[in-house]
Amino acid sequence: MQAVVALLCLIPLSTATMGIVRGAEWLAQAPVRTDLDSHFRYLSGIFLGMALGFASCVPDIERKGARLRLLGMMVVIGGLARLWSLIALGAPSPGHLAGLCVELGAVPLVLVWQRSLELRCR
Repeated sequence: MQAVVALLCLIPLSTATMGIVRGAEWLAQAPVRTDLDSHFRYLSGIFLGMALGFASCVPDIERKGARLRLLGMMVVIGGLARLWSLIALGAPSPGHLAGLCVELGAVPLVLVWQRSLELRCR
C-alpha cells in the first residue's frame, strides 16, 4: 500500500509543480489573463501541499487514516467539480480524464484499502 500511495503522489507532485512554475498557459496554450494565472498558480500551490500531505502518510500508513481520509475527501470533491465540468462543457483532454479516474476511482479505493488495513492493525 505504501508503494501505491507513493507512486500516486508522483502525479500531483509533478503536475502541481508544473502549474506553479509554468502557470495557466501550460494548459491553455494561449495567452491567459493575469487573474486566471494567479488563481491557477494558487490552486497549484494548494494541490502541491495536498500531495506533500499524502506523501507524509506513506510511513506508518496504517496509523494515518484520519489524515488520509481528509486529504482524500478533498481530492474526491475536486473530482466531483471536474465531473461537473465534463457534464457542463464536455470532455477535457485525456490527461484530465485520467485525473478524473484517479480522483473518483483510485483515491476512494485507496481510502477503503487503508481503512481495512487500519482495522486489521488495531
